[in-house]
Amino acid sequence: MAKTYLVGKSGPGIYDLDLFPHSEIEKASSPFLWKKHRAFNTVRFTSEEEAYHKKLGSRAFLVFQQDSLVFEKYWGEHTKNSVSNSFSAAKTVVSFLIGIAVDEGKIKSVDEPVGNYIPEFKAQGRDKITIRHLLLMAAGFDWTESGSNPLGETAEAYYGDDLYGLVTRLKVIKTPGKNFNYQSSDTQILAFILEKATGKTVSDLTEEKLWKPMGAGHQAYWSLDKENGDEKAYCCLYASSYDFSLLGYLILNNGKIGTKQIVPEWYMKEMVKTPKMITEEGVPNLRYGWHIWTYYNNGNPVYYCRGLKGQYIMAIPKDKRIIVRLGMERDETFEIPKSKTNDKSFHAVNDEKVGHPIDVFHYIKMAERIVNESKDKK
Repeated sequence: MAKTYLVGKSGPGIYDLDLFPHSEIEKASSPFLWKKHRAFNTVRFTSEEEAYHKKLGSRAFLVFQQDSLVFEKYWGEHTKNSVSNSFSAAKTVVSFLIGIAVDEGKIKSVDEPVGNYIPEFKAQGRDKITIRHLLLMAAGFDWTESGSNPLGETAEAYYGDDLYGLVTRLKVIKTPGKNFNYQSSDTQILAFILEKATGKTVSDLTEEKLWKPMGAGHQAYWSLDKENGDEKAYCCLYASSYDFSLLGYLILNNGKIGTKQIVPEWYMKEMVKTPKMITEEGVPNLRYGWHIWTYYNNGNPVYYCRGLKGQYIMAIPKDKRIIVRLGMERDETFEIPKSKTNDKSFHAVNDEKVGHPIDVFHYIKMAERIVNESKDKK
């Protein structure tokens, strides 16, 4: 109440950094320098595209073609140096760190029981849960994922001060590994496994294994549940648009930045696969891998990180394209607009049960138009 309603807010925001204690993640000594496309920023939004961004409170929109920046725009006081909340896009970062820890032998296998690292998971039905189950969002906990319920587990995780207690009290109510059910608890438990396996905090691991190796140009921050506490690993990594883009570059290039393999290639390839599971809505899982969203796009897949309020980091390997959108709101529409029914890029996968918000499609189309028109510029 003190951090929302009493200060005129109704929930979490992308500029909440100073509301909570936080850790610091140092930037690289030699930042990665994006090239600028020869037609950089010569293509503008159409009036309809601009109106769409303003309606949803966009703060940053960037389009990269391979290692070149084709387009960038910021709104309000947000700039290329601003940091903002990733929300659940941070889940993919935790997955990257799991892959690195397995590759380094700190974690023996993704099929290890969670109880090997967290003693509270050795009993009460939780002994069957493996790291793979957590990566797949298939642990089967009694966790209700809601960004609007002020009394739910997600709100307690965001505003509370005992993440470890919150997730180790969870009960298993469904057989682990059977159903995809998106639960932030699964990511938070992965973070505690990383700490137990490596003896380092998630922030320190991010700095050592990702931020500095990939050439991050800005300091980043991770919200903690209390002073010197635990990272809210399921969300709340604050970074600049350019550094979020580097995460997209890792996805685009199978874990590489330039010639440097940062996340293991084998892990990246496994990460984007969608296993044969049934979702909570009773349909096949065609949207989620190991903490990353997949839109199959008629054989031209889009892999993306997604956060509350429409934080997106998208990678389209076939097109060699990265899209970053940061903002205040996400378009919650899941129906296909009637005006688009004859547009094959807006086909039946845009459905709530499949789980791709419609703004994903709009941003992909905007980026495609910008890149295509930039090619024609001399």
